[in-house]
Amino acid sequence: MEQMKMRVESRRVLTPGITEFTLVPVEDITLPTFAPGAHVTIETPSGAMRRYSLVNDGDAPESYVVAIKREPQSRGGSASMHDDAVEGTELIVERPENDFPLTDVQKYLLIAGGIGVTPIYAMARHLEKRGKLVRIIYLSRSEEDAAYLDELKSQFDGRIIVHHDGGNPDAIYDFWDDLSTPRATHVFCCGPKPLMEEVKALTGHWPEGRIHFEDFKPVDVVRADDTAFDVELKKTGVTVTVPADRSILEALRDAGIATASSCESGTCGTCKTKLLAGKADHRDMALMDDEKANNIMICVSRSLSGKLVLDL
Repeated sequence: MEQMKMRVESRRVLTPGITEFTLVPVEDITLPTFAPGAHVTIETPSGAMRRYSLVNDGDAPESYVVAIKREPQSRGGSASMHDDAVEGTELIVERPENDFPLTDVQKYLLIAGGIGVTPIYAMARHLEKRGKLVRIIYLSRSEEDAAYLDELKSQFDGRIIVHHDGGNPDAIYDFWDDLSTPRATHVFCCGPKPLMEEVKALTGHWPEGRIHFEDFKPVDVVRADDTAFDVELKKTGVTVTVPADRSILEALRDAGIATASSCESGTCGTCKTKLLAGKADHRDMALMDDEKANNIMICVSRSLSGKLVLDL
């Protein structure tokens, strides 16, 4: 994975909990181009690797722009960016990847929930420039919490539905009129898990290939019922305790032990580590079944019971 050293050129507060960061290359290089829906992986000041959707135009970019929500249960990524990535801070950024690419059709329905607006905002502007027919549904807790709301309402007046539920489950948006009847429209949806499940449930009868999702939290790295356990590093003889609210990778990093990582969401395979003893609770989406007995993705997986021994 190609890495670039980039600098925080500017910060802009979008909402009380969301800040936009404009990153420019430290060296005189041409930034890789990207298409709407793309993301970059950033090594945050804490050392945590986190994926963030790109907001700006990617045809000939001179910067990469991301909008980051401070997560209430942040384990070092978003909090580190908000607290420590000030103007002038240098960060390692991997070249853009796109797991949420646009299709080439005429009609689109774009559905954004909360911070999921970031790829949707980029898609909407891209499609508008190309003369496509675009409708947007933007859901958030409140107007104050909705990043890029004014820009979207201004540019897509009459073609955007904005709904704020105030955090009340009884006030959520009703998608029935939008999704009950299959159409030639392609639907792109990004947002929290309940939104994804709602849209999936209502579009199960749509023709294959018309509904597209990006779940920006593909793995629950830490769960409410997780408990602490120990990992023994065989090569050094060091034993590290992994707290209930930290991953193995984070616990090693906290102990000053450097390990390779990239996505830190259980998808890329960079942190694959030999498992010498113990029974793993595999939570990744990278290992094949025949690899699980002797390997573990330390960014997301844990112990089912007792100590794990790793080839580190």
